Amino acid sequence: MASMTETVTARDEPGTATSASALAEPGTEQTRRTRRARQDSAKRARTLLLSTISIAAGIGVWWLLSSIGFKLPSPADVVVRGWELTVDGTLGADLVASLTRVLVGFALGTIVAIPVGFLMGWYAWARGLIEPWIQFFRTIPPLAIIPLAIVLLGIGEEPKILVIFLAAFFACVISTFQGVVNVDRTLINAARVLGTKDAGIFVRVVVPASVPFILVGMRVGLGAAWATLVAAELIAAQQGLGYRMQQAQLYYDLPTIFVGLIVIGVLGLVMDRLLLLAEKKLTGWQERR
Repeated sequence: MASMTETVTARDEPGTATSASALAEPGTEQTRRTRRARQDSAKRARTLLLSTISIAAGIGVWWLLSSIGFKLPSPADVVVRGWELTVDGTLGADLVASLTRVLVGFALGTIVAIPVGFLMGWYAWARGLIEPWIQFFRTIPPLAIIPLAIVLLGIGEEPKILVIFLAAFFACVISTFQGVVNVDRTLINAARVLGTKDAGIFVRVVVPASVPFILVGMRVGLGAAWATLVAAELIAAQQGLGYRMQQAQLYYDLPTIFVGLIVIGVLGLVMDRLLLLAEKKLTGWQERR
């Protein structure tokens, strides 16, 4: 009888343990999520603190250099000049003009680059036809296209946008192409074994796996677009941050130059953070450090 009781108890224990484990699992998972959320929150707070310290230190070094005789305007001079340009409407008009050129050129470059990159990566015949031209033209600086753009398109907005378009296009098309060719062949073969057609494989496997590469290409292309802006506004511009900086150069107006540099840097940083946010939303499945 005792033996039977021990046997029953022995049989019941695994079931009891399993039930307890099953009941504990939701709580354990919730605990893990809470711990992970706390870790992420602490990491963001630490990053924000370090960024604040870095910015404050940079401004302090700038102030020190200007005060010991370097040919730099002080932060106070730049703030005053920025306020003057804001009050008289100059900064707002320049900001709108430059932002419009960058956004239009960047958007067009990205819209064209993504399908071209997919085409090159997915079809060998397209790669053979298009890649030599991509590799050839991307070694030519977009700024070298300015004389040709002026001759072909005149001195309106079109040549400015073309130069920015090229800067964004080549950065994004190479990244998209690289994303397609780097897709794990095991995933593609597994989808084929399950009976998925090529179109389904492309949409369900290749596109999601390429999204991180596309977003990196967009970030690089955005930086290239802003870097090209100042030179693009050499083309008979009457407004724009780059134009204002070039005019200030003629009169050795360093505070105005610094205002333009800071505004371009802040705008580029904000747009880059927005792309980072989109990357986190679209690639939540990807592990991050």
